[in-house]
Amino acid sequence: MELVFGLTIPAVVVLLVVFWAYDKVQQRRGRRQGTPLSSTYLNEFTAVFHATKRTELEHRESVSLIREEDPQGAPPFGVDLDRGVVVLRPDGAASRPPPRS
Repeated sequence: MELVFGLTIPAVVVLLVVFWAYDKVQQRRGRRQGTPLSSTYLNEFTAVFHATKRTELEHRESVSLIREEDPQGAPPFGVDLDRGVVVLRPDGAASRPPPRS
């Protein structure tokens, strides 16, 4: 039983190398896009030995589910999109609107 358990970790590492090689071949052929399969397996394999990796993976998953919304509002003072003009001022003068000409 100890022999089987002792050979499990090296077998998983060999499988990771095989998945990595497969992913590289697929990327070179242009068939695979997105997160490589070997990367996902490597993250999960690392999470078995490091609790902080599991926390990091759960955080990534929760952040990916949060919807990002574009802020709505007018552009900051100093930018006039109608005329195509940007006016740069020192920090103290940024609160005043640009002069109209």
